[in-house]
Amino acid sequence: MALTQQLARVPPQYLDRCREAAASSPDGDPRWGPPDEDTLDLGWAVWELLTFNRQMQPDSRHIGILERSITGDLDAPVAFLDHPEVYDGFDGPPALLAPAAVTEVARELAAMEIDSLLETLPAYREAGGFPAFTADPGAYLAEHFARLRTFYDVAGLQGMAVVVWVD
Repeated sequence: MALTQQLARVPPQYLDRCREAAASSPDGDPRWGPPDEDTLDLGWAVWELLTFNRQMQPDSRHIGILERSITGDLDAPVAFLDHPEVYDGFDGPPALLAPAAVTEVARELAAMEIDSLLETLPAYREAGGFPAFTADPGAYLAEHFARLRTFYDVAGLQGMAVVVWVD
C-alpha cells in the first residue's frame, strides 16, 4: 500500500467532540470520521511538487506555503488523533491548522501560480525528475495543486480547521 498525503477539513466543534470521545474511550478512540466531501487524498503529488520546486526554484517562497499546507502547525493540540483508527502510524501523527491558519494558507495558495515552475519540467526531467512517470507530470501536478487550493479555499470560507497526515 502506497503512502499518500491526507487532509480533512473539520469545524473546531468536531475536533472538540473527537477530543472528548478520546478522553472517555477506554482505548482513546476519537471516533474520527469526517465526511468524504471534506477529505482530500493528494496521493504523492504535493511531495513531488515540493521536490520539483526545491530543485528548480529553490528560493521560492511557495515552498514554505506548500509545506505548511501538508505539515500543519506542530504546536497545535491534536495528540488525541494519534490513534490507529485515524492513521496507520507509519509517519508522524496528524497535525492541525486552526481556522485562522487555514485562512492564511488559503490566501497564500490562491496567490500562488505554478505555471512558471511547470515551464521548467523539461529541464527537471532531463536532470532525472519523474523517472518512472509515463504520463504528463505537468497535468498531474497542476490538477492536484488545483485540488489543494480549492480544498483550502472552501475550508477558509467555512471557518474550518484542517487536519493533515500521511496514511
